[in-house]
Amino acid sequence: MKKVAIITGATRGIGRRIAAYLGQSGYQIVVNGTNQMLINQVVHEIHEAGGEAIGYCADIANPVLVTAMVDAVIAEYGRIDVLIHNAGNVHDQKCVRMADEEWQSVLDVHLNGAFYTIQRVLPHMQNNGGDIILMTSTAGLTGSVGQVNYSAAKAGLLGVMWTLASELKPHQIRVNAISPAALTDMTRPVIDHLKEKYASRNEPFPEFWRVGEAGDIARFVNALLAQPDPELTGEIFGVNGSKVTKWQKPEPVFTENSIEAFFTTWYRQKGSI
Repeated sequence: MKKVAIITGATRGIGRRIAAYLGQSGYQIVVNGTNQMLINQVVHEIHEAGGEAIGYCADIANPVLVTAMVDAVIAEYGRIDVLIHNAGNVHDQKCVRMADEEWQSVLDVHLNGAFYTIQRVLPHMQNNGGDIILMTSTAGLTGSVGQVNYSAAKAGLLGVMWTLASELKPHQIRVNAISPAALTDMTRPVIDHLKEKYASRNEPFPEFWRVGEAGDIARFVNALLAQPDPELTGEIFGVNGSKVTKWQKPEPVFTENSIEAFFTTWYRQKGSI
């Protein structure tokens, strides 16, 4: 029996490529987005390539609509095996100038949307196992100036991932995160701006911003889902082109038994004393 995969934010960029790739790999795809015309296009492309797909238009920041979407998927297929939370938005601004609405909108889609979709899908996975993949970012791993909302949301997804990887392991549900680097509609304007900026300075373009394609992320997702190891859970994978990086969960660096000793060690490690 073919596995059923829900992909949020599947109408463009990375989500669209994942939907197309998994559709060609034998999954029954649920294409989620907020634009019905774009949803129809992706579903049509998957059908044209010989795959199976349905579309569902829903803003995943709305828990009522998420419940309706999951109910519709169960009515259509009777099962859910994979959830890929890829939907996202950006409202970049320095913290001092960020509007409340810009903060809330990004957390609603990235973080609240993750909770709503996971929480509604879980009852349909717990008896059969499954995979949940969350799209994080280096902004959530290291921070990103001008993106305090996006960084907070992506860091929050890591907390969700680590918690649920342990919580759901007895149910054979794996939960992992991917930090993708790819040229998409969202990243292209930033990269084009940076290219112009460094060219005007006659400086080399930073290696960090030399990113792969969305198809590279799709291939990695397909390979990750194909791995049989039940212990492959609670991990963060950075994917840029063919290069894959495994990120570590934060660990203590040093511990001291007094406040004075702590700061003495702190400055010693910095080379200040």
